[in-house]
Amino acid sequence: MPWLQLSLIIDRDYAEQVEGALEDAGALAVTMDDAADEPGTGPVDPAAGGVWEPAPATQPLWRRLRMTALFDDDAAGEAAARQAAEALGHLALSPPSIAGLEDRPWERVWLDEFCPTRFGERLWVCPRGERPAGANGPDWPGVVVDLDPGLAFGTGHHPTTALCLTWLDGLDLRGKRVVDYGCGSGILALAALKLGAASALAVDHDPQALDATVDNAIGNGVLGQLAVARPEQVPDTQADIVVANILAGPLLELAPTLAALAAPGALLGLSGILARQAPQVADGYATHFAVEPAETREEWALLTGRRLSSRS
Repeated sequence: MPWLQLSLIIDRDYAEQVEGALEDAGALAVTMDDAADEPGTGPVDPAAGGVWEPAPATQPLWRRLRMTALFDDDAAGEAAARQAAEALGHLALSPPSIAGLEDRPWERVWLDEFCPTRFGERLWVCPRGERPAGANGPDWPGVVVDLDPGLAFGTGHHPTTALCLTWLDGLDLRGKRVVDYGCGSGILALAALKLGAASALAVDHDPQALDATVDNAIGNGVLGQLAVARPEQVPDTQADIVVANILAGPLLELAPTLAALAAPGALLGLSGILARQAPQVADGYATHFAVEPAETREEWALLTGRRLSSRS
């Protein structure tokens, strides 16, 4: 049977509040997935309810969540969905959307839509065990990050992560030290290592995110070059590349921290920023970095810059 789907993108700090409000509004099922990295179409089997990954009763590792609520496709369901959208709109990072949804085998849709994808000239993100056409040739120049298609973490298809991956692909990372701050499942740290970085430090306050990063590093054969840490455990180090795909608010708060982690002349990449937020974030980093004009994709932005030689 068809359904109505209400979708909201929120900060994960509001997940419990929004989930409860959607259930109180009469939602038949509430699911969540990674809005920062859009692994697929989002919904699951409406009869199943719950969440994709992580398991129920565990804290989602993603920083931006897409909350999806399903309502009956009738007058009462439409009224309930619209009332919920209006009541929760102030918590959403972009306007809530309501759309019709045909009944489909959602797990199969997810698996079908995650396919090898190129970012920049060399970098490919692939379901584990799959390769793009021609990849087995001896002169194929590609670099592959393998991800498990059974997990609903980032695949790089969301504009913010795609911007960061493409930026990393365009850099000469050979021998470089990289910090991925707010690593989530570690896709940016993994990409940097596969592109030739000597080492990567992945930082996140969520232990589950660090566990996911370690697991993915093992799957990509780069665990020996990776260190993980919670913010309070970050060693006194300076990197050649600092990348953070978070949100505008946390990025502004982290400006002194990321500046301290960047060696003089180090490159900076910031995303998770709406295009309209880019000027404010750029101003917040101008004391420490020479910031370039934002690169945008859809409504999202990537800010890049270089650490000033003075340790301001």
